[in-house]
Amino acid sequence: MKHISRFYFSIGLVLLSFAGNAQEQITVKPTKAAAEKSEPKKDSIPPKKERYGLRVGVDLFKLTRSFYETDYRGLELVGDYRLTRRHYLAAEIGNENKTVADDQVNFTTKGTYIKVGFDYNSFQNWGNMENIISVGLRYGASSFSQTLNSYQIYNPNPYFGESPVIIPTENNQFDGLSAQWIEVVAGMKAEVFNNVFVGFSFRLNRLMSQKRPNNFDNLYIPGFNRTYNGDFGVGFNYTVSYFIPLYKATVKAKEKKEAKKEKTKKEKKK
Repeated sequence: MKHISRFYFSIGLVLLSFAGNAQEQITVKPTKAAAEKSEPKKDSIPPKKERYGLRVGVDLFKLTRSFYETDYRGLELVGDYRLTRRHYLAAEIGNENKTVADDQVNFTTKGTYIKVGFDYNSFQNWGNMENIISVGLRYGASSFSQTLNSYQIYNPNPYFGESPVIIPTENNQFDGLSAQWIEVVAGMKAEVFNNVFVGFSFRLNRLMSQKRPNNFDNLYIPGFNRTYNGDFGVGFNYTVSYFIPLYKATVKAKEKKEAKKEKTKKEKKK
């Protein structure tokens, strides 16, 4: 019996030693879910990129006005280039031929003009929108001529009849005239089709300098429009333009944070 009990005791020790070695060699493999949790999460959202390029178009207001006004001919080409995320270089170039018939004077103005400046886009676009609500500044310069067609001397006492209309035949052409001004611009552009934008703008003009004709005044300046109180003018245009994309730039993290802040502010106001 003693030998049998010793035999069973020895077998038990051997089995225990094998079990211990097996436990040491077994390695616990993590589950798939645990492995995914342990791995650092990667940002699955690709970085946002915005398009930069050149936009060119035409002022439909001046173009259509040439058809329904017999005393007006004009054409204006517009363009802007996206310099930064919110700043645009902008320019307009055009020509006008306008006859003004007032109570005391009738004259014709012909000339060309150019305006250069910048626009600041204050609109925060969402997604892939590229719309613009802008304010800007322009420097304008015009070269033109005036033709005095007819005039009437002002009569403070019309009881004795009106003054006759005088049609000058000499010294009625004034060439080599010029003007420079600054204008404040506020407007918007919206993409109606792929790369096709429609927009409009309002302008407040202030003359800086001008070359006047002898014994006459610049009552209408191409690009500036009618002059009021000698120095001020207003303008309007309605444009259709096409955007030519040149390259794309990644939106910086700082700009993304600012965009998120503006978005949350708008949502809170709603």
